[in-house]
Amino acid sequence: MASLLTLTPTQFSYLSHTLSSDFHIQTHRLYSLLSSPLRFAHTLQFLQTLSLDDKTLLIARYLQRTLKQLTNTWETQSHASPDTGHSYSNRFRLREYDAVSLLLLLCEVYQYNSQFLQAYSLMEWRDILNDYVFNNTLMSISGMGFSCTSLVLCPYIDNVIKCKRFLDTMMSSTFAHKQVASAASALAVVSLRSVQVGDENGTGVADAVSCVICKEEMTQGRDVCEMPCKHLFHWICILPWLKKRNTCPCCRYQMPREDVFGEIDRLWGILINKDCCRIRN
Repeated sequence: MASLLTLTPTQFSYLSHTLSSDFHIQTHRLYSLLSSPLRFAHTLQFLQTLSLDDKTLLIARYLQRTLKQLTNTWETQSHASPDTGHSYSNRFRLREYDAVSLLLLLCEVYQYNSQFLQAYSLMEWRDILNDYVFNNTLMSISGMGFSCTSLVLCPYIDNVIKCKRFLDTMMSSTFAHKQVASAASALAVVSLRSVQVGDENGTGVADAVSCVICKEEMTQGRDVCEMPCKHLFHWICILPWLKKRNTCPCCRYQMPREDVFGEIDRLWGILINKDCCRIRN
């Protein structure tokens, strides 16, 4: 992604370290899953109980978490956005983490050769997948000249793009009827900062301003809500607003969304905007 070229060396180093840690954790869990016959059997059985909608939602939650890792650097740089990053990873139970890892691997193998696993029984799948992952890792290392950054970033971003394409396809059919209004994430809302109007000691707002929602002036000494974009609103006005939409009434700054598919669109938009800025520059 061209958006990576907009980062400073320090930011790129931090992002590489973060993604590297996450990548190695995912790889370790996948190898651990494939090396345990019992755990593999339980995970495969769990996947078989899920409907197509459930599997799509599982991939969507994984993509949401992954995009948060990628975009966290730009969000922190542009606005003091409420940090809800930990919420994405904590929502995944270990069984779900194993399930999405195996599901993505099966999708990759199917894309490589749709008939590849049909010639084998379910009991043989673990050994076949183990060999596939091992051989694929060897080819990646030899083809990239042991570049640690490339070895992590390339498969990481490639995985993101594959998940996004899959969800775009599913959203155009299976989930087309499930689109809802994009309310702001509850975790983001409760993390909003409260400031006092007329506080001149540097922790509040010295001058009285008007709330653009109700058009009334904020009284001196009153606690009001400060959005990440620094715009101020009465708490009683902004909370109902954020229950229906995730944007600032003044500048349309987007808060994290409650809906997983809406949040994916928001995070993807951050990457696209950075790509466009890179092309224009």
